[in-house]
Amino acid sequence: MSDREALRLDFLKSAGLSEAARAPLPGDASTRRYERLTTTSGQTLMLMDQAPSAESPPCDPSWTPEQRKAAGWNATARLSAGRIEAFTAVAEHLRHAGLSTPEVIAVDAPNGLAVIEDFGDDLFARVIADGEPQTPLYLAAVDAVARIHMAALQPPVMQGPGGDWPLLTYDVTALQGGADLFVEWWPKFRPQVDFGQGALDEWAEAWAPIAAMGEAKAWTIAHRDYHAENLIWLPDRTHHRRVGLIDFQDAVLAHPVWDLHSLLQDARRDVPPELEAVCFDHYCDVALVDREQYRADYAALAALNEARILGVFARLITRDGKPRYAQFMPRMWAHLDRNLQRPGLERVAAWFARHVPVEARL
Repeated sequence: MSDREALRLDFLKSAGLSEAARAPLPGDASTRRYERLTTTSGQTLMLMDQAPSAESPPCDPSWTPEQRKAAGWNATARLSAGRIEAFTAVAEHLRHAGLSTPEVIAVDAPNGLAVIEDFGDDLFARVIADGEPQTPLYLAAVDAVARIHMAALQPPVMQGPGGDWPLLTYDVTALQGGADLFVEWWPKFRPQVDFGQGALDEWAEAWAPIAAMGEAKAWTIAHRDYHAENLIWLPDRTHHRRVGLIDFQDAVLAHPVWDLHSLLQDARRDVPPELEAVCFDHYCDVALVDREQYRADYAALAALNEARILGVFARLITRDGKPRYAQFMPRMWAHLDRNLQRPGLERVAAWFARHVPVEARL
């Protein structure tokens, strides 16, 4: 028996769940793993397992950009490193705002273990594939995002059963660092591309005003991975609470459009342009915001995020040996190309036209 398994068994015993049947769930791109627990009474729960040693450290709020970069990717991008205390604190904060997050049943944050409520398997992507009309689900997801944004001001520190967790700003260092994944990893995925120092300087200059805008307008909590495979349909609940939220441990203060473009320009599934437009307009109506300004910001930050995701996929393929992520790249290039047609993104569009020819994109 591994040391990690021994920790899991001790934790389940302390939670009164030593007799529960355990069924591992398929993994994803993270270092986190889940098991579905079935108690002797037939209740199901989820065991969340995130070994703290599996990731580089998260960002200390006091660190400078240089210290963050030296500490590794999690600190640079202000990712939580999967910390259980981050998950439980964000869950508690969002629940107080009226959202549906899993109840935390038991937690051992120092060892990276938690037992949480089981929302079931009805991921948005799955129930839509099974024939559920997608418009009501997407409008409910937009309502849930608007609910977050219209809640009280976000606290500098969130409190939860696993401990406190800082709510950090998705700042220039994190935003530019995300975009930079593209220029770091795309040449390793497509060796015919070679970005010299001049191209790298142009890249940084083109994204600088967009990253600055993203930081300047970061005033609300963002889930940061808000898409159809992280949302669970809970039809027995009402209004925005029908949207079950998971995988939100990387939440930060960000521009309100961040979760909108994650939802509506999904890397893993096609959202029809007409549905994207309906949902965007619905958000603007509910949140009472300047539609044209939000549309411009939405395109700019979506483009930055798509460059980031293309870099992440290139890294998963070349470094981690996960070729299945190549299937998502054409969709992300299509989103990126469409966003780069918006006014204000001419310098970024020109950079891609000069340095990444069409034949080097797929």
